[in-house]
Amino acid sequence: MADANTPNLFLLYTLKDGVSPEDFERWVIETDYPSMRGLARVQSFRTFRAERLLIGEGAPGVAYIEAFAIPDLEGFVAEDLGGATVQSVMGEFMGLVDAPQFIVVSEVK
Repeated sequence: MADANTPNLFLLYTLKDGVSPEDFERWVIETDYPSMRGLARVQSFRTFRAERLLIGEGAPGVAYIEAFAIPDLEGFVAEDLGGATVQSVMGEFMGLVDAPQFIVVSEVK
C-alpha cells in the first residue's frame, strides 16, 4: 500500500500567452493552495516550476508540474471533482494554463 503522501496525480502544463509567471504563482499561493489543500481527500499538493533541463539543450517541454497525493482518488473523482470548490478553482486554472495533462500514476515497486 502506498504512503498517503505519495503522489498519485501529476499535472503538467504551460501558461497561456499573456499570463505572467508572477501572476500565476501568486494565484497558486493565494487561491489554488488554500482551496485544494482544504479538501479532506487531498493529503498533499505542491506546484513546481520547471526551470531547466539537467541534460541536453533547450527548455523543458512544460512550465509547471503539480504533484497531488489523493489516497481516495476514486472518491475524489466521484465527489470532489464536480464540487463547487474544485469547479471554481478548475475554471480559473483553465483560464491561465495551456495544454494541461492530468496523469494518474502509481509507483513502480
